[in-house]
Amino acid sequence: MTRQVSVGGVLIGGGSPIKVQTMNNTKTGDVKATLEQIRRFADAGCDITRVAIPDMEAAEALKEITRQSPIPVVADIHFDYRLAIAAAENGAAKIRINPGNIGAGERINKVASVCKERGIPIRVGVNSGSVSRELVKEYGGVCAENMTRSAMEAVKILQNADFDDIVISIKASSPKLTIDTYRQLSKMCDYPLHVGVTEAGTMREGIIKSAVGIGALLAEGIGDTIRVSLTGDPVEEVYAAISILKALDLRKGGITFVSCPTCGRTEVPLIELASEIEERVRRLPYDLKIAVMGCVVNGPGEGREADLGIAGGKNEFLMFKKGEVVRKLPVDTAVDEFVAEVIKMGKENEQIG
Repeated sequence: MTRQVSVGGVLIGGGSPIKVQTMNNTKTGDVKATLEQIRRFADAGCDITRVAIPDMEAAEALKEITRQSPIPVVADIHFDYRLAIAAAENGAAKIRINPGNIGAGERINKVASVCKERGIPIRVGVNSGSVSRELVKEYGGVCAENMTRSAMEAVKILQNADFDDIVISIKASSPKLTIDTYRQLSKMCDYPLHVGVTEAGTMREGIIKSAVGIGALLAEGIGDTIRVSLTGDPVEEVYAAISILKALDLRKGGITFVSCPTCGRTEVPLIELASEIEERVRRLPYDLKIAVMGCVVNGPGEGREADLGIAGGKNEFLMFKKGEVVRKLPVDTAVDEFVAEVIKMGKENEQIG
């Protein structure tokens, strides 16, 4: 088991539930836009967010952002250690530094001193693209060995500065390299690990690569907090991360959605209806499993484990609860009626609970 750190009161490691993170893509200096996006993250189920601190304007903006944010805010620092110090002084819940570009050990020591004084953890964040030239040359390219070495060298500097409140990430854009590297790192230390596939890509490819890399590690018990990196709306990163956790039974609560792939038996516009239903229910807080099936074969039978579901018939749907058919729904009102029933069941379960 990894040791535990607190990020603005949110616990990472030590057996605590795996936390979901994302990163704002707003200009941090735009306090209003950044806070609006953070609130969307929180509503989607995000536990921690990170903001870029490219300059002192952004570091100063952290004062108001952290004061109003509903979730802890991590400061992402590259190149200039003074920005890390300013971010810590202005309310950052964690500081992320990249040992490949932050500079000599003395600069890391100064950041560690300020963070220790304020009880702020530091994430050592190594990316495959930021491994030092010397290490790349020594190993003949980027590999698990020089990525872990890069991370552990930075950790050693922090340890020598009497700083031990550390989280580590060592991400690559290759899921396989990511898996190999985290496997190696997990045997070398007991610090909490922030897991993700960096620069994973757009929605389709990015989610696939993230599910492979993150999912494989989580299935082995490696990883304490995760971030899905997508070229798109960061809110979708949160939903994807939660889906990965729920697929591995590592996160409870919220809607679990299942649907069949359709086939020649389908006589209703299932693809369109399933997409609309998924979009309308995924933000609901109720702990329910719902199913949208194309025909009676995949309906109450294969969907019997669902709390609530619908199955396509001939130009109609059958709605079922726990595998038992309760009524028929016309195609043109099926979505509205089904979503209303999901909300009703969710509220009834809350009252019982």
